[in-house]
Formats: sequence, structure tokens, C-alpha cells
Amino acid sequence: MQIEDDTVKINGPNLVKVAAAKGLGVEQLAQAIERTGLAGDRAASAVQNWMRGRDHPRCKREDIVGLAGALGCTVADIASFTSIYKYHRGSPRKAKLLVDLIRGKKYDTALNLLTFTTKRAAVDIKKALNAAFAEAQLAEADVESLVVSQSTVGDAPRMKRFQPKDRGRAHPILKRMAHITIGLEERK
Repeated sequence: MQIEDDTVKINGPNLVKVAAAKGLGVEQLAQAIERTGLAGDRAASAVQNWMRGRDHPRCKREDIVGLAGALGCTVADIASFTSIYKYHRGSPRKAKLLVDLIRGKKYDTALNLLTFTTKRAAVDIKKALNAAFAEAQLAEADVESLVVSQSTVGDAPRMKRFQPKDRGRAHPILKRMAHITIGLEERK
């Protein structure tokens, strides 16, 4: 029932392409992101991890801005914008139907599909999509070229309840919940 902090993640393949086009190596990029707690070899290791598509250590907004400044590009060229809606009160199986429906679609198309879908999960998926869109707008991404690049549903904790039955028996009821992740990326 909550939207987690929206995150901006580095898109590894895009970072590699832009760095190769500019002729910059890992060392130059590491110098651009040096800060307290991430300096020297740790910064170089972080850049290598981000180029491989790993998000460890978790990149901060100033890291992405520093990389974009060093590469001479916009934040939207090397980043993807994700939002996680946690504890959706519905089963992951039902939410997965809608998440699969919008994956790979443009933002406007995905928003229209979710607006006119009669399924209950559409409301919460739409909230996550709009939160990721707001994060993209803050980074001044091209709104017309935003595509749903990541859309997944994961299991959340289940609420366990019991229905009393005859002769002292009890039948379990599992009230399932889901975590919904929606990611937008700028594609040309």
C-alpha cells in the first residue's frame, strides 16, 4: 500500500555505448563520481559494476549527474527510472496479467491500457507507472520516447487467516499481496 522511493538506476549497456563513443575509460568516469565513501579504487569498482548492469553500490542521484556531466550527455541517456509499489492487496498472478500487457509499450499507450482496464490491479500499477514518469520528468527526459522497459510483479508477505468449519476444524485462507516494479527508459 505504499510507493517506495522512486529510483534512478544506471542503464549499463547505454553507459558503455556512450563512454565508448566519447572515448572515456573507467578511470576518468571514476574521477567524475568521487565523493565521501566512494573514492579511488572503490569508485572505479562501482563504475565497472554499473557498466555490467549491477546496481552495487547503489548509485545516488549525484553519481548519475556526475557521470552524465563527464560524458557530456543528459541523465536520461544513461539512466532508467523505476518505481516500486509495495504491498498491493491482490495476488501476484492477477497483477502479472496487466504487467505483461504494458511491458515494451510507450508510456502513453500503457497509461491508456491501464486507464480503461477493468481489473483491480490496474489502479496500483498505474500509480507506479505515474511515479516512474514523474521521476523521468525531473531528470528532463524526452516524454515522447519513454518506454516501459521493466515491469515485474513479485511475491509479498501473505496474511494468514482461518475459516472455522464444522466439528472444530479450520480451513486456512491466504490473502496474497504483491510488490509491483515499473521501469521507464528513454528509447529513440
